[in-house]
Amino acid sequence: MDIFLNGEWLPLVFALLMVVAVLAYAVLDGYDLGVGILMRNATQEERDVMISSIGPFWDANETWLVLAIGILLIAFPQAHGIVLTNLYLPVCLMLVGLILRGVSFEFRAKVQSENKAAWDKAFIVGSLLTAMCQGYMLASYVLGFAHGVWPLLFCLMVALCVAAGYSLIGASWLIMKTEGALQYKAVNWAIKAMRGTALGIVVVSVATPAMSSHMLDRWTTYPDILILAPLPIAIVGLVAYLEVVLRGMLVNPQTMCWRPFVITGGLFVSCLIALAYSFYPYIIPEQLKIVDAASAPESLMFILVGALIVLPALIGYTLFAYKVFHGKTKELSYN
Repeated sequence: MDIFLNGEWLPLVFALLMVVAVLAYAVLDGYDLGVGILMRNATQEERDVMISSIGPFWDANETWLVLAIGILLIAFPQAHGIVLTNLYLPVCLMLVGLILRGVSFEFRAKVQSENKAAWDKAFIVGSLLTAMCQGYMLASYVLGFAHGVWPLLFCLMVALCVAAGYSLIGASWLIMKTEGALQYKAVNWAIKAMRGTALGIVVVSVATPAMSSHMLDRWTTYPDILILAPLPIAIVGLVAYLEVVLRGMLVNPQTMCWRPFVITGGLFVSCLIALAYSFYPYIIPEQLKIVDAASAPESLMFILVGALIVLPALIGYTLFAYKVFHGKTKELSYN
């Protein structure tokens, strides 16, 4: 009872909310970033269909990123200061990528047809830049913001692997939302992107315990090892199952075409849960614990009231949008 009266549970609630926001962002905005990256391999007509497939959703998907950063800023201001101080440059570059995406998405619909390709390239560059910056930030966070040549190379490798991961879920989205030649192309894109995604999972899984004695203990000591053991088993199983499903879709891409997206989403969720559990109780690896970084209980209680109002609205309009625009994507038209 004392823990509830003292508000000691509030930091854990906000840490959980932040994890949920990051999970939702990685899956939802991940697929539209992936679609943007994959546009480089598509014809102009296919690009129109790809843009149409994410048009009703992409802007709202970014709301989850705003929510995650807002929680970090308000609920964990000390951690926010450490993160932004160490990741100032990649955050700025990510914002440049997001601006490029937003501007090019709007302008490609308003320019003459001969100029549309230039804005498509800007959308592709913005998507790739955003994805790689997020991968770089994830790797730097995993390493506890370590500096040096090897940490830099690790961050760049993970940046590329995260871009591959977003391409995988983007291709899975296109498999579900498109038909014909584009759908068949998306199956092949997914198969190729899955290899880069699997490499990223292996690299982060090896580096995480190697760089932190705390995380090594979480993965090798009893009873934590019993709690965590199902996660790597599930991840390996999902990767293997996705390979089988995609190979089967080369023969018949219309067969349960939603499966690659659901499997890839499950893979993202499993990986992020494994990372979150590895870091706990730290919010900054080996530096700052969740309870030490949190704002005053009175402030957190006030913020919680707002979160309980905002979250149902956010979830509600997201579900409504996906319900209204479900099914296969139609030909793009601006009339």
